[in-house]
Amino acid sequence: MMGYEFSELARLYKNTLLDNVIPFWENYSVDWEQGGYFTCLDRTGKVYDTDKFIWLQNRQLWTFSSFYQQIEPQENWLQIAQQGAEFLAENGRDREGNWYFALNRNGQPLVQPYNIFSDCFAAMAFSRYAQISGLEWAKEVALQAYHNVLRRQDNPKGKYTKAYPGTRPMKSLAVPMILANLTLEMEWLLARETLEQVLAATVQEVMGDFLDQERGLMRENVAPDGSPIDCFDGRLINPGHGIEAMWFIMDIAHRRGNLQIINQAVDVVLNTLNFAWDQEYGGLYYFLDVQGYPPQQLEWDQKLWWVHLETLVALAMGYRLTQREACWEWYKKVHEYTWSHFADQQYGEWFGYLNRRGEVLLNLKGGKWKGCFHVPRAMYLCWQQFAAMGYTNLQKEGEG
Repeated sequence: MMGYEFSELARLYKNTLLDNVIPFWENYSVDWEQGGYFTCLDRTGKVYDTDKFIWLQNRQLWTFSSFYQQIEPQENWLQIAQQGAEFLAENGRDREGNWYFALNRNGQPLVQPYNIFSDCFAAMAFSRYAQISGLEWAKEVALQAYHNVLRRQDNPKGKYTKAYPGTRPMKSLAVPMILANLTLEMEWLLARETLEQVLAATVQEVMGDFLDQERGLMRENVAPDGSPIDCFDGRLINPGHGIEAMWFIMDIAHRRGNLQIINQAVDVVLNTLNFAWDQEYGGLYYFLDVQGYPPQQLEWDQKLWWVHLETLVALAMGYRLTQREACWEWYKKVHEYTWSHFADQQYGEWFGYLNRRGEVLLNLKGGKWKGCFHVPRAMYLCWQQFAAMGYTNLQKEGEG
C-alpha cells in the first residue's frame, strides 16, 4: 500500500502549493504600482513594511518563473515575473553591476551590495526568467550576475567584510553550497566544460573540506585548507544549511549516477538529525556548537520554517534514491512536527519562526528573510519526489 501513501503525500503537497501557498503571494505581495514584491506581510497578508530586499525579490522572480515553466504557463504568473524582472533590472545593481542588499519601495538603494548572495539569487532568477520569456537582456543579466559570483567567491563580502585580514582566515559552507545549486540552475547557459568543472569542485569542497569526518556533520566554517578552527564560528553547526546542502549534493550525484556520494549525503542528513533534533520539544535547533558549548547566536534554540522544509526535501529525495528505511522513519517524524506547527490553517501560507516549545514566535508570513521561496519550492519538490515514488510503487504492485 506504500504507493497509495506516496500518492496521498504528493496530492497534499500539490494542493497546498496551488490552492494555498501560491495564491497567498499572488494576492498580497505583488506591487503592481511600483514594481517588485512586498515581502513584509503579517499573518493575514497585510503589508507592514514596503522595503524590498534583493534576496527575496529575486527568489520570488525565480519562483513564479519556475512554476510557469514547470507546472503550467499561467499568464498571471508570467505577468508577476515580468514586472518583478523589469523592476530589478532597472534598480537592483550599482554601476559596477553588483546587486544591492535592499531598496526602498520605488527602487532607490538602501543597503550596499555587501555580499554575493544577492548576485547568486539574481543569477538564478534571471536565468529562469530568460527561459520563459526568451528575452536576450534577461540572459545577459543572469550571466553577468553568475560571473560576479565566480569572481567574488573567494572574498564574498569584499570591501564590506568586518574581519581583520590574515589573523583567522576562514571560508563558509554557504558559498560552495549555493554555487552548486546555482550552477545547476544555470546549466542551459553554461558551456559543458564549465558546468562539469564547477560542479566537481563544489562537491569536492563541500564533502571534503566542510564534512567533519569524525562526527559526520557539516561544519559551517573551516580554515581555507579545510581544517577545523576552535572558535565560535569554527565550531558552528547550522543544521538547516548542512541538510539543504546535502540535497543539492544528492541532486548532482544522481545526475552523474554516483550512488556512493548520494549515500554519503544521506549519512550526513541522518547524522545531523540525530545531533540536532530537540528530544524534549521536537523540531530541529537553529544553531548548535559541535562540541556542545553554548552557541553565540541567541536564537540558537528557535525552530525555523526553512530548516524543517529543507529537511523534508532531503529525506524525501534520500528515500527515493536509496530506499533507506531510516530516511522514511525520519521523514514521518519531521513531517508530523512540521505540518502541525508551521502551517497556518486559518489564513494560509506558513509561519516562519517558533520558539523552542513550538509556539509561534513571530506572527508573520514574510519579512526581511522569509519570502516566497522555501515554502513553495519545498512543496513543489516534495510533490515531485512523492509523485515519482507513488507511480513507481503502483507500477510494481500492478506487476505483482
